[in-house]
Amino acid sequence: MMNVNDLISNYGYYAVFLVIGLESVGIPLPGETVLIAAATYAATSGNLNIWVIFAAAAAGAILGDNVGYWIGNKGGYKLARKYGPKIHLDERKLKVGRYMFDRHGGKVVFFGRFVSVLRTFAAFLAGTVRMSWPRFLLYNALGGLVWSAIYAFGFYAAGNTLKQLSGIVNYVAIGIAVVVVVVVFLVVRRQTNLLADKAEAAYPGPLE
Repeated sequence: MMNVNDLISNYGYYAVFLVIGLESVGIPLPGETVLIAAATYAATSGNLNIWVIFAAAAAGAILGDNVGYWIGNKGGYKLARKYGPKIHLDERKLKVGRYMFDRHGGKVVFFGRFVSVLRTFAAFLAGTVRMSWPRFLLYNALGGLVWSAIYAFGFYAAGNTLKQLSGIVNYVAIGIAVVVVVVVFLVVRRQTNLLADKAEAAYPGPLE
């Protein structure tokens, strides 16, 4: 079975674009690992251009996220409306989700690019709760560009040294993400009625 390093050495920029793009759509693939491997390979072998790696990563991230958003907007939303009540996801909670994304979705989309689980599902969730697409696109593009630049040029400059630290960085990021998610969940749970009232005032009547 081909490992990440073989994937990069054989398919180069195409592997970076495709893996990151598919991960952003919602398929759990190692996009960050592929980007790190490509940047390190470029630094140590000189066979790849770091600027093209950056462009491929950013393009994959932005395009993949927009496909994920579209799937959530067209498919996830309808499924949530149809089957949500069976898992206690009624219209009231959908409105709360939309309300939260309208106000904090930019942060979720931007910073979610740096956390593996959120990187895979943030775009789909944004589409499902009908986050404004122009606003999503802005934060999606900013997150994709900044994330790609940091990992591509950072690991290119540091070579194998920074690669050895990537595992620790990932564990720290995941730990922070878990804490943030738990805190947000507890806050939302305690303020559900208040948020529901605000969401109803923001989106009166049935959802379209």
